[in-house]
Parts: sequence; structure tokens; C-alpha cells
Amino acid sequence: MSTRNSGPTPEISNEIFHPHASKKPFRFFFLLALAVCSSLAVCADQSVTLAWQPDIDPTTTGYMVYSGQASGNYSSRTNVGTNVTVTIAGLKAGLTNFFSVTAYNSAGIESPRSSEVSYLVPGAIRLTSIPKPGIPSPVTMQFSVAAGHWYQIQASTDLKNWTSVGQTATATANTWYSFQDSQSIAFTQRFYRLVSH
Repeated sequence: MSTRNSGPTPEISNEIFHPHASKKPFRFFFLLALAVCSSLAVCADQSVTLAWQPDIDPTTTGYMVYSGQASGNYSSRTNVGTNVTVTIAGLKAGLTNFFSVTAYNSAGIESPRSSEVSYLVPGAIRLTSIPKPGIPSPVTMQFSVAAGHWYQIQASTDLKNWTSVGQTATATANTWYSFQDSQSIAFTQRFYRLVSH
């Protein structure tokens, strides 16, 4: 695996049935290795590693990996040759990416695409409600999380001193998590960040 993170690398796997161009079935096994920052508030672009079992058809000479930010609509096509792993870099926190793989033969004829896997890049924070002046109400937010990690939500009024205002359970999937800061009513302004564990 060629991802970098500050702790153990969580893994998500799916077995996918995929017919080869020769109509002989073979199986792709995808392994998504997540790159998670220790402080998601300062995460740069992230990467994900995909892996699959090689095709057993002897006419297979390589693989194409398709990726994009809309299901079934791929903006990128990468020839990975005979490699059965690839690292996709430059992923933006909070965006869902979709991946599919084909096998091809020496004539360049590709099999149908495999079933699709998706990956929500962890680390984005978005406010879902902001109090209006004169109407006290708590701030609510959502943030994208990675499976196998738990998160501490921290708040600050000066970007120097941070206080924990909540934490999540260990996530079982890459998804959006909602949080309401009931203490925010007492402050005129507040900054938020996440710390991944």
C-alpha cells in the first residue's frame, strides 16, 4: 500500500462479480486504503489505493481504471498495465469518487466495466445551520468521516486555544456525520476543527 497517514490504515473491501470480454466470469476484489490526516482541518488533497485480484483469463494483458465524481460518468481513464493496484491522488475532502475497472486483451478490447465502488473523501466540514442575529440557536454541521476512525470535534474563539466539544463513535463507513454544538449560543463567533483518531 502506498498511502500515508498518521495511524493504522483502515481497509474496506467489496467482492465484485465481473464478466470478462470473453464472457468468462472473473472476480475483482477492491481494497480501498484510506489516507486520513491527524487534523482534518488542515488536510491537503488525499489519495486512495484500489486493488483487485488478477483476471484468470490468459488473454488478459492489462487493466483500465475509470474514476469520476458522478456514478457511471467517469472523467478519468487510466491504463495501469498488468498492475493490480493503483493509487488515485488529488482527491478533495467531502467529494464522493466512483471507480470501476476493465480488463483488456492484446488487441485493446476491453471487458465490460466492473461493478462500481464509491469513496467519500474524509475531512470536510460544512455548516448546515448558522444562527441569525438576535435569534439564539445552536450551530449545526456535517463532516465526512472514514471507516475505522473516531473524531473529536474541537472549537476555538481565537484559533489558538481549542476545546473538545464532542466526539463520534468509531465510524463503520465513509459517510457524513451530523453534529450540533449546543454551547455555541454563548459565543459571538466560534471556529471548528476535527481531529481523527
